[in-house]
Amino acid sequence: MAEDVKPTRKNLMAIEDRIELSERGHDTLEQKRDGLIMEFMDILDQAQDVRSELNSDYETAQRKLNMARAMEGDVAVRGAAAALQEHPEITTQSKNIMGVVVPQIESTKVRKNLSERGYGLLGSSARIDEAADAYEELLETIILAAEVETAMKKMLEEIETTKRRVNALEFKLLPDLYENQDFIEQKLEEQEREEIFRLKKIKGKKEEQEREEREKEAQAQAEREAAVSAD
Repeated sequence: MAEDVKPTRKNLMAIEDRIELSERGHDTLEQKRDGLIMEFMDILDQAQDVRSELNSDYETAQRKLNMARAMEGDVAVRGAAAALQEHPEITTQSKNIMGVVVPQIESTKVRKNLSERGYGLLGSSARIDEAADAYEELLETIILAAEVETAMKKMLEEIETTKRRVNALEFKLLPDLYENQDFIEQKLEEQEREEIFRLKKIKGKKEEQEREEREKEAQAQAEREAAVSAD
């Protein structure tokens, strides 16, 4: 409340400093928000492409798997899957996008050649190989999708946080500071007018006293001169 602020020049200067700082902060946060939104839109486009690719890869992998099961039988497919010895390895790092730390997922040993899959040339068939290729590609897409979706989520959270800060400055803090500034300026102007009126009044009284003193002095002088003339 503006009425709770003491109308002093010291407080006015402090509020003006806060206004200047808040306005700079508001401009900076607006720029950050706009930059984050642009980055988010780029990631969103990437996420949409990855989602489409993920759906396509999943359908392809399922089709290849069903074909392998139909042609080679469930036992052969399960045996090929069980022969796998080296599993994919995933490591996570981080990168900074406009102050937002997002994950960067690195994967190794996802794509394998025939010898690395464990079942060997004799224990395999073209259908099983195709299904393995499709699922390895699907896994790479899943890893990429996880990275993009997580980055998108973190960017969106930061955008919402920044928007709340911008709104708090724009619709709460700055209006309150402007109100306090106006209140103090009005009160100081009133005090200045009252002080000017008081000084004028004091000056008027002083001038009146001086005039009365001059009149008394003039009357006394006239009386003295009249006395001398009478003698």
